[in-house]
Amino acid sequence: MDLNTITEVVRRPLDRPGADWREGDAWLAGGTWLFSVEQPSLRRLVDLTGLGWDPLVAGRTGLEIGATCTIRDLYSFAFPDDWTAGPLFAKSCEAFLSSFKVWNSATVGGNICLSLPAGPMITLTVALEARYELWAPDGSTRTVDALDFVTGDHQNVLGPGEILRRVGIPAHALRKSTAHRRFALTRLGRSTVFLVGTQTPGTSDLLLTVTAGTTRPVRLAFDALPDASTLRQSLDAIPAGLWFADPNGTPDHRRHLTKYFAEEIRRELSAGDVP
Repeated sequence: MDLNTITEVVRRPLDRPGADWREGDAWLAGGTWLFSVEQPSLRRLVDLTGLGWDPLVAGRTGLEIGATCTIRDLYSFAFPDDWTAGPLFAKSCEAFLSSFKVWNSATVGGNICLSLPAGPMITLTVALEARYELWAPDGSTRTVDALDFVTGDHQNVLGPGEILRRVGIPAHALRKSTAHRRFALTRLGRSTVFLVGTQTPGTSDLLLTVTAGTTRPVRLAFDALPDASTLRQSLDAIPAGLWFADPNGTPDHRRHLTKYFAEEIRRELSAGDVP
């Protein structure tokens, strides 16, 4: 879609692009959402792709993902053999409401900052205990837990001019066993629910992440695998107002699917039938 209110595109922003932020600006990375709807309040686009941020940096402490990393780069990344959570990255990329062609421009940071309930990069990074590095226009930096970033449907903790710079996923989370379940009305459709369970090697703990069915991510942590009744009670404790409603499902439908798939994840991890 043409954005006919735009009067300027900054192709070579400052290394700290927020320093020049002004009302009417928008960050431009892949632009897959930005150019899909009218943006009448915008006057200037600041193109982040020219900053040359490293898309993926793997190290002893874990994985750093640059905010401008494309979904294509993430999908094709070769993970170390001991990062047993690696297959979850491909599954999350495949959960996009888009064809593979869009992956060449869509970015990890864009999906996170859009903050839709069904954002698969939100699911992935919350499930793997990531932290986000945020840059403010005054030059300050802060780090927030991925779980705390999204606050509601299309809502997050970013202030005016603040930018997501990178995502850090710790090595211990990348070495966990994982199990996931996702439901969508069509193969390339938006997720109605997307759940991920992770388990530390050599333990019976469970970290269950619930997304898409709720307006913000929900994380349930258990020191040991719960029985079916305890898991169901924990899911019942999710506030009614957090369940999401849109054409892909009612709150009751999403709650039902979440309980069903959570029990499948519990059984899978209990049996050790994971990658």
